[in-house]
Amino acid sequence: MCIALDDMPHSPPPTIPRFDRPLVLVGLMGAGKSTIGKRLATRLHLPFVDADHEIERAAGLTVSEIFQRFGEKEFRDGERRVIARLMDGKPKVIATGGGAFIQDDTRALILEHGLAIWLDADVDILAERVARREGTRPLLKDRDPREALAELAAVRNPVYAKAHVHIRSQPLPHDMTVETIVQAIAK
Repeated sequence: MCIALDDMPHSPPPTIPRFDRPLVLVGLMGAGKSTIGKRLATRLHLPFVDADHEIERAAGLTVSEIFQRFGEKEFRDGERRVIARLMDGKPKVIATGGGAFIQDDTRALILEHGLAIWLDADVDILAERVARREGTRPLLKDRDPREALAELAAVRNPVYAKAHVHIRSQPLPHDMTVETIVQAIAK
């Protein structure tokens, strides 16, 4: 017996929410902004942009080199300019660096022109994740990652809480986190 594909029952395609502005992932380093962001963009059929990569491309230097040569203040100024360019009203998924949303001007841009999604994770999970990319995090240089992340969380989490959406990033498959985000933003 041969069954044609047209004869088989079809389930409706999953609903994909439509957006008229960028979705901006914020949170501490190691929360999964880039990894989850790429998968979220694929799931929603949107372009993905990593703000740190855009900063590096614009400067011709790595984030670490920018911090080392010019300091955090200059880096944050360049970061704000790059994010302002990315907040062009076109739907896309943007992964930001951990300190971007902490800056008043950058946060105001994101909140006004995008949908801010805070990926929140426990410090122990973050420390385990950032240990895999040792040497690429200027704010962790010569520091115990867990201790540094705990200090950053104490200062930054109340600011991240201003994001439109709050998602707990847990040690689960990335696709589960993506689906949690899709469900949260589809409401």
